Amino acid sequence: MRLDRLLSNLGYGSRKEIATAIRNGWLEVDGNRVTDPGYTADLSRFGAILFDGEPIDPPPPLTVMLHKPVGYTCSHNDVGALIYDLLPDRWRIRKPALSSIGRLDKESSGQLLMTDDGDLLHRITHPRRHADKHYRVTLRDELRGDESALFAAGDFMMTGDAKPLKPAAWTPDGPTSGLMVLGEGRYHQIRRMFETLGNLVIGLHRFRTGGLELGDLPQGEWRQLNDADLESLFSASADGGL
Repeated sequence: MRLDRLLSNLGYGSRKEIATAIRNGWLEVDGNRVTDPGYTADLSRFGAILFDGEPIDPPPPLTVMLHKPVGYTCSHNDVGALIYDLLPDRWRIRKPALSSIGRLDKESSGQLLMTDDGDLLHRITHPRRHADKHYRVTLRDELRGDESALFAAGDFMMTGDAKPLKPAAWTPDGPTSGLMVLGEGRYHQIRRMFETLGNLVIGLHRFRTGGLELGDLPQGEWRQLNDADLESLFSASADGGL
């Protein structure tokens, strides 16, 4: 791919701006300065390409894991703090766009996966291959004691829904807290599950998808996922996650 087109797609600027920067000597390939905007890059060796002295971002497909804090919205253009504020500014105009795989609402925190790989997004979210998502849940009121059985039955109906939920694994670890594993992802599902039982979720944190753990990634930080990380997304089921 031409370097001016590549860098423009990665969000570094318009084609015209990139061409000017390259002609002015901002680009190095394998340690050699390149001043021809039409130079064709070997994308398999993108780490050898420096723009303004820094290695360029990985070309598509790119998948990252973000530790989303409470207070950030999974959106490109809502009012207030957005998840894209936590990423490099140029990623807002990267092509193809980097999108979240599923969502966490504004008051929830934890693991959020983002990708420009449509095939991967489909694999993770497809009902037949849905990667289980694991959450820590804190509740306003004490548990009733029958939540695990109700959620695992496969016939639990949330208020306002016409179709029962798939079985979910709930393991309490305190009078007002526990771990939840979901194999589907309806709108505000965990919050609505407990609301149906008259309780209120006051803390919700996703820490794992499939076999991929959030781990010790600091809040507000992100890291690029490698091939091993991506494979781990499909390596664990709800039964083995708790």
